[in-house]
Amino acid sequence: MTETAANAPVLWPLAVFALASVVVPVGMILVSFVLGERHKERATGEPYESGLLSTGSARVRFSAKYFIVAIFFVIFDLESAFIYVWATSVRELGWMGYAEICVFIGVLLAALAYLWRDKALES
Repeated sequence: MTETAANAPVLWPLAVFALASVVVPVGMILVSFVLGERHKERATGEPYESGLLSTGSARVRFSAKYFIVAIFFVIFDLESAFIYVWATSVRELGWMGYAEICVFIGVLLAALAYLWRDKALES
């Protein structure tokens, strides 16, 4: 099968995009290399944190409970986004959508009850 000129796909926009996606980052790196400052001072390699001198090691150990609470927050925050999406389309979903969101919220409440009973939310 041969394609005629009328049915041939137009690929030049894709080629321009591909070329631009390579040329722009490389150009930005080259310009920053040419125009960037080059200096070696005593404080150049030191970490800077809000104008305060750093003390101690950067290898601070956090408790695992901190990460567990952070993960719980992300999970429950994502669930609120799902509920928001359901709320915006509640009329189109009807009673079946209502039943599904009730099951969804029930599973969330069961998970919350499990975490509460397991004392995972205490700090």
